[in-house]
Amino acid sequence: MSLIGKEVQPFQAKAYHPVKDEFIDVTEESLKGQWSVVVFYPADFSFVCPTELEDLQEQYDTLKELGVEVYSVSTDTHFVHKGWHDNSEKIGKIKYPMIGDPSGIVSRNFDVLNEESGLADRGTFVIDPDGVIQTVEINADGIGRDASVIVDKVKAAQYVRKNPGEVCPAKWEEGSETLTPSLDLVGKI
Repeated sequence: MSLIGKEVQPFQAKAYHPVKDEFIDVTEESLKGQWSVVVFYPADFSFVCPTELEDLQEQYDTLKELGVEVYSVSTDTHFVHKGWHDNSEKIGKIKYPMIGDPSGIVSRNFDVLNEESGLADRGTFVIDPDGVIQTVEINADGIGRDASVIVDKVKAAQYVRKNPGEVCPAKWEEGSETLTPSLDLVGKI
């Protein structure tokens, strides 16, 4: 069943917040009131994951300018996130909250928990200010993500929200033409 258009299911989790250097509580309510990007990854102290999370940090200021908070999530604990942040050059750059999900509840709510391994798949979710999931992308374990694509998806989701009745075509970039679905366009695209 698709999660597109569905509200984020209730959860409670602890996260390590690097900027505050403290542990914080995060719930589904934390994702409301602003745009959110939730990025699941298999495990701390791994191989592809630090490259993705560093890339996401490189886009973090741009996402913040768009009114977006970023959350990374793995089934490690918030304590492990703190240890990884303190001991990895790449992860030490991260400023966004790192959610611990050792129970797998958050990963199950987003349908990215691999029950056999107990690890999260590489899932990316863009969530609107109402807590409704607007985009979903899930990659196989060995396929890293490009955070600049996440920025593009956020911009498109924000545009569509602000401009009901318009849609963003493939490779849409901010400022470029959109489409207004109508009878006049049927068979002409």
